[in-house]
Amino acid sequence: MHKNLTESQALITEIRGIVRDEFRKSQAEIVVCPTALALASAAKLVEGTDVQIGAQNIHEAIEGAFTGEWSAQMLSSISVTHAIIGHSERRQYFNETSKQCSLKIKSAVSEGITSLYCVGETLEERESEKHFEVIEDQLNKGLEGITADEMSNVVIAYEPVWAIGTGKTASSDQAQEVHAFIRAQVEKKYGKAISDTIRILYGGSVKPGNAGELFSQADIDGGLIGGASLKARDFFEIIQAAV
Repeated sequence: MHKNLTESQALITEIRGIVRDEFRKSQAEIVVCPTALALASAAKLVEGTDVQIGAQNIHEAIEGAFTGEWSAQMLSSISVTHAIIGHSERRQYFNETSKQCSLKIKSAVSEGITSLYCVGETLEERESEKHFEVIEDQLNKGLEGITADEMSNVVIAYEPVWAIGTGKTASSDQAQEVHAFIRAQVEKKYGKAISDTIRILYGGSVKPGNAGELFSQADIDGGLIGGASLKARDFFEIIQAAV
């Protein structure tokens, strides 16, 4: 929940300009997820560019008496292509469950919106060595009912809750260990072809200074960037580290 409409538009315009002038097309995808206030105008601002727009949340229903929410159909109607689902803050502050996330993913993929599904453990869960158990449960419940075909529209993001907004970062070895575990769980559920191609992002205080080392790990395919994305140049340096 950062930046008003004018500030969001200015940031997206700056990112768009840097990407236009300095980004060389590759396998990297660039997605910016502004507040709901800025989604429609952001989608207009990036038309015809290498930047895509994602929402920070989505509701599982197509429509109905859900004041303050927005559906996959609403988002697709304004050219939003991605949606973050199950972010740790949604789980912590709004009691969002993995089961609810599975319904949101199902709704998103039905509209061709790519889900950025977040999983991760708290500091207490990490210190008690329950992190693999927690993440396995989040994957099993969050992907329940999601078919192999639908997985082509799912990206998984590992965000250790203890490293979000704290300045702490999981070491590259810690991050790689969990990413490899996530990929193995996907293979167990959907087979090797899907586990080899699914993108698994790392989110947890990623900065220009540590992005290169994190993204060089075998099973880390990119980043879910928080605070560093509020500065266009920092965000772009992270993008370059993923290329």
